[in-house]
Amino acid sequence: MDLTVVSYVIYLLVSIALTVWVARTLSHNGRIFLADVLHGNEKLADAVNHLLVVGFYLVNLGFVALYLNGDDDIANAREVFEALSTKLGVVLLVLGVMHLGNVYVLNKIRRRGVMEREQLPPVAPTDWIAPSAGA
Repeated sequence: MDLTVVSYVIYLLVSIALTVWVARTLSHNGRIFLADVLHGNEKLADAVNHLLVVGFYLVNLGFVALYLNGDDDIANAREVFEALSTKLGVVLLVLGVMHLGNVYVLNKIRRRGVMEREQLPPVAPTDWIAPSAGA
């Protein structure tokens, strides 16, 4: 078997495994965060979490597939490692950027919700006081 094909197989196996692991980790730990962002609405948090995971898979696995093609032929084991380190490094960077982007957007939504809750008075006003003439 050609070493280029071997590097493709290793790249696909590791990239898909990393994508699945990151998606499951984000889904499991992000559910609590989403429930807080969505004011405790568990069903909506689960639905949004599922949609985010599907989008995560589509974007990352699409990138992995597009990035599979290599320009150079691989002739020895050293070149296999060099090609894999470059490709997997880029995949890891894309996974990290996707994760940070999701956290950033969700944090913005959460902050907006917190600010809206803080604008309401904790106790409804019960009376009105007229301003004094001397003030």
